[in-house]
Amino acid sequence: MPRVSVCLEMVYDDEPFHERITRAAEAGADAVEFWDWRGKDMDRLDTVAADVDIPIISCVAGGTLTDPNVTDEAVETLRESITMAGDRDIPTLIVTTGPDQEEIPRTTQHETIVETLSRVASDAESAGVTLLLEPLNTAVDHPDYYLASSDEGFEIIDEVDSPNVGLLYDVYHQQITEGNVIQTITANIDRIGHIHVADVPGRNEPGTGELNYENVFAAIDRTEYDGYVGCEFSPVGDADAAMADVLDWR
Repeated sequence: MPRVSVCLEMVYDDEPFHERITRAAEAGADAVEFWDWRGKDMDRLDTVAADVDIPIISCVAGGTLTDPNVTDEAVETLRESITMAGDRDIPTLIVTTGPDQEEIPRTTQHETIVETLSRVASDAESAGVTLLLEPLNTAVDHPDYYLASSDEGFEIIDEVDSPNVGLLYDVYHQQITEGNVIQTITANIDRIGHIHVADVPGRNEPGTGELNYENVFAAIDRTEYDGYVGCEFSPVGDADAAMADVLDWR
């Protein structure tokens, strides 16, 4: 089983943010991650993570990648995040596309995403940071989001063609969007840089819904995947018990 990361906004949401790092470490997680880094006390988070010997491995880069009218701004936003991550030894950044621009053809939006990522790929390579493009479901959680399909996500990263641009495969989102998660993961594992897990429906911990996570984890384990599996779920009950169940499946 790959190493396990905890999304601090989802699993532990009932205490001060920096204390969630300690709680994740005490639960036995291998790493922590979170969403937007802006507005957070990054120095304090780094200090707490170092004190409990657990790495921060990912956060969200920000920026709107679908609008050709704001490409320069998106590039600067991504570069700011790349610099921050490189300076703090955060190895990956989650990249979301932003909304579907109804007045702009999807082909243009697709090309704009490719262009934006291509312009910052060398920055990411120089900083030792991997950008991970994330498809999200539009049926339940993100109705206005552009990128729902993992197939299009893989097409985008192939067109960018950088070793430091990959896909974040979120099992929860892709089960809702397209299913077929085991085959998709195993067939594309060389292009997947991070995996998120939660069950469907409800976005709760694995084992609470329709997905057979024992089989999903076993399939991942049979590949050469060496990244993290990120717990991005809302626990039904006790968060530590939910984490213990996931860690027992390793």
